[in-house]
This record gives sequence, structure tokens and C-alpha cells, in this order.
Amino acid sequence: MKAVGFTHYLPIEDPNSFLDLEIDTPVALGEDILVEVKAISVNPVDTKVRAPKDIVEDPPKIIGYDAAGIVKAVGPDVTLFKEGDEVYYAGDISRIGTNQQFHLVDQNIVGVKPQSLSFAEAAALPLTTITAYEAFFDRLKIDVNGADAGQTILIIGAGGGVGSIGIQLAKLAGLKVIATASREETTNWVKELGADYVINHKENMVEQVRDLGLYHVDHIAIFNDMRHWEAAVELIRPQGGIVTIDDTDLPMPMAGMKVKAASLHWEYMFARAMHQTEDMIEQHKLLNEVSKRIDAGEIRTTLTDVLSPINANTIREAHRLIETGQAKGKIVIEGF
Repeated sequence: MKAVGFTHYLPIEDPNSFLDLEIDTPVALGEDILVEVKAISVNPVDTKVRAPKDIVEDPPKIIGYDAAGIVKAVGPDVTLFKEGDEVYYAGDISRIGTNQQFHLVDQNIVGVKPQSLSFAEAAALPLTTITAYEAFFDRLKIDVNGADAGQTILIIGAGGGVGSIGIQLAKLAGLKVIATASREETTNWVKELGADYVINHKENMVEQVRDLGLYHVDHIAIFNDMRHWEAAVELIRPQGGIVTIDDTDLPMPMAGMKVKAASLHWEYMFARAMHQTEDMIEQHKLLNEVSKRIDAGEIRTTLTDVLSPINANTIREAHRLIETGQAKGKIVIEGF
């Protein structure tokens, strides 16, 4: 079968940073399903995993953490899916990735693909959806059914993949969304997705939030990087919560958090699969719930660009676009 991988961790401009491969088709065992991959998407985590370093992979390493496709076979312990089902999922960073024609994945982290979306539209969603959903409803404990309606959330880096679905999930929960964006294109994008207010995270965010008539916000999600930490601490309300997805080396002074009795949460959507937690199936459930919401017209795909076919050249181009920091929404590659 076809696959795309690499042996050396190289700058994306290097033509050998990704290679077209032919490898054996895997066999589904246990709770694994074998998916014929129709579309994949590229996330910042892909570029971080592939970042240059002095390591040689033999056999080649295959990454990729989003896919939509059709179930071709199921392991003997599978109960959630059958051959022919259309699915979407983000996979497991501790296993071989989705950049291949047929891919094995544990049934507990796979959802039923929204029927109203194409494979490309669906492939844009899983990793970022799981990240935003867990960040809001599992980490910050916002009530998914609207009991916290009217509360405020500041989404820093709202124009990216996680922020794009995060705005929509927050609005469904009845929150008032303050989104940050730094370019006209992303400002228009987050407004289109439903943000109530938009501020610029490259300018003084504390002043901008205060100019909205808000002294504190109830919740803060940092979906880009931790250079905004001190502003977030200043803005979070006493006993409020901040969630972040950035594994930073930047200083994070905690005195302001202590005197507010505020909480800090880390979101890492691969944690459940990596550690085989007892609640892994929650990712299956949340993907199914979002799928229903999409088919009901309550959530839209965050797809903005589609490349084709799935090969080394198009994956290199997608990584290049992500690394420029200029992307909005999600970049998808479809069709082997």
C-alpha cells in the first residue's frame, strides 16, 4: 500500500523531508479497525514531531494525526464498527500515523463521520475538535448543556484549527466568546464562526478586554503559545480557570494565580490513547456527539484549504503552510 514517511528529520524545504513509500497493509487485531484513508489533515503537532533533529528512522517513520475514511476490516474484539462504516478520528501519537492508504486505529477513539460532510471536510475536524471539547468541558468543567450560559471565555489564537472549532463549541454551550486574531483574514474568519468580540493578541490584550467593559473573564483558553501567560493571569476572574495546549519553556509566574485561587489545566488530546486510560471511549462519544451536531447544522467544518493527492509533495506543502504561521482553519489533503 502507499504511504508517506521520512528517515531523516529535515527542514521542510528539503525534498527528502518526506518520501513516498510502499509498505505492507496491516491486519486488524483486538479492538483495532482497519480504515481505508480517504483524506487527512495536517496540524501543528505534525510539524513539531517532524522538526529537524539528529535522529535516523529505520524503517521510515510515518506520522499524521487526522483522518476520515471507510472501515475495511475489524479486529475480533470490535463492537462499535463494522466493515463499510464511514469514520473520522485523530489517532494515537504513540502509534504509526494516518499518512498511509490503510491505517489501524483503536475503535474507542474513532467517531462516526458526519453524513453531511465529505471525507475532506470531516478530516479537518477530529484532532482540533477533541482538543477544544476536552479543554472546555473536561478540563475547565464548563457545562456542555448550557448551565453556564452567559459566562465569558477568552480564546487566544482563535483563528487556528483548535480555536475555529472552539468558538463554535463555546457558542453551543451559551458562552460569550472573546476571540483573538492578528490579521484581517483571521479576524473576519472568527467573526464568521460566531465570536462576539475580536481583539488582537499582538497588542495589549488586558486593555482591549477592559475596553469591552469587562474587568475579568470567566475562562481562558490559550490555543497558540504561552507568551500571553501574564495577560491571561491578569484577566482571569478569581477562582476562574485557564487551559493551555502549549508545552512551553517560557516563564510562568504563579503568584497571580495563587492570590486568585485560579486553576491551570493542560490539554493533550493524545493522553487517553497514549496511556490507555479507562475512559478512552469518551473520545468516541464526543466525536459522535459533534457528528450529530454537524448533521443538525449547528457546527460547520473548519476546512479552508484542500490539496490533492496524498503524497510526499502535498504533505511537504501543507507542512510549509503550517510553519509559516499564516494558516487559518485547517488544511486537508485528499485521495491517494
